[in-house]
Amino acid sequence: MKVTAIIEDSLINEVKTASNSSTITEAITMALRDWLDLYHIKELNKEIAKKPITIESGRTIRELNRKS
Repeated sequence: MKVTAIIEDSLINEVKTASNSSTITEAITMALRDWLDLYHIKELNKEIAKKPITIESGRTIRELNRKS
């Protein structure tokens, strides 16, 4: 899909540099994928916080890690 967007040159250049991308398209695609990955992780963390994973002993992983 072709998209026209007004984005500051300095932001594009920083993303290209940070991502080691050779093109603007590659840099923006990588940045968007990374953002979505972080978003999905945050959403999963919210779900896990509602119902923490438990081990057979009935204790959560966090409780077991604190004992170690």
